[in-house]
Amino acid sequence: MTPEEKLAELGFQLPPVLPPNGNYIPYRLVGNMLYLSGHGPRLPDNTYRLGRIESSAQVHAGYLDAQLVALNMLATIKLALGDLSRVEAVVKLFGMVNSGPDFKQHPKVIDGCSDVFVNVFGEKGRHPRAAVGMSSLPHGMSVEIEAILLVN
Repeated sequence: MTPEEKLAELGFQLPPVLPPNGNYIPYRLVGNMLYLSGHGPRLPDNTYRLGRIESSAQVHAGYLDAQLVALNMLATIKLALGDLSRVEAVVKLFGMVNSGPDFKQHPKVIDGCSDVFVNVFGEKGRHPRAAVGMSSLPHGMSVEIEAILLVN
């Protein structure tokens, strides 16, 4: 089953790729390495899911935001490569959660992104990662995630 077929089976649809909101590019392909800029939980109307994740009660909302980040990243990957099947491995994720100083469940939030990558790419989607808290993120968004991928 292709990654696109797995996405459909999971009930997901790739969002449109929107232009960057700053002086940067969304990805850089260098040889067989694809580097993705930080992606946020951006909605098709070019707004973001906003807010801080500060309590256990907000972990699920953060998880869903990280899922949306994964879908945005997959849309960028498809734009860069033309086909998600060209992904050989998710080399690393760096996940940032807009959170307060007492919040300790950053990994559970970033699992939203990790779970999508593993479900879509199987073993190729398993990856090392960081899941850290930040006192703020651009636009006030809840989550931002960067990725490095090995591609063919």
